[in-house]
Amino acid sequence: MRPGQDDFDVYIIDDDASVRSGLSRLMRSAGLEPHAFATPQEFFGQLPVAPEGCILLDVTMPEMSGLQVQEKLREEGVRLPVIVLSATENEEVRQATHALGARFFLRKPVDAQALLDAITWVSRAPADPRPTSAPRSPR
Repeated sequence: MRPGQDDFDVYIIDDDASVRSGLSRLMRSAGLEPHAFATPQEFFGQLPVAPEGCILLDVTMPEMSGLQVQEKLREEGVRLPVIVLSATENEEVRQATHALGARFFLRKPVDAQALLDAITWVSRAPADPRPTSAPRSPR
């Protein structure tokens, strides 16, 4: 499945309502199915996720950082590719997100075409080969 087809899901986790809204509009305009979450807890409360898709993840959120979200994704066995979005350019954070499996680290405000290109790339790339814990059972 490739972006532009209706069953490619994009999970947006960002505490900023205007960012969630803008990214959701962009995803719909590209033929993608957005699912926006104001908190990581809201996202994790609605697992399981579709097998075809990716996660757009804000780094800086009040109760759980993007790095903590990535760690929990691994614990939960969620293997969707992660594209990290950040308002700050911090090389240490960039390296940490990549060490936890992020495929891209893009700076906000993100260029729409660069983001869509990143989504296309992760949709075509092989799945993350690193072992994870057993997937969580559906609720």
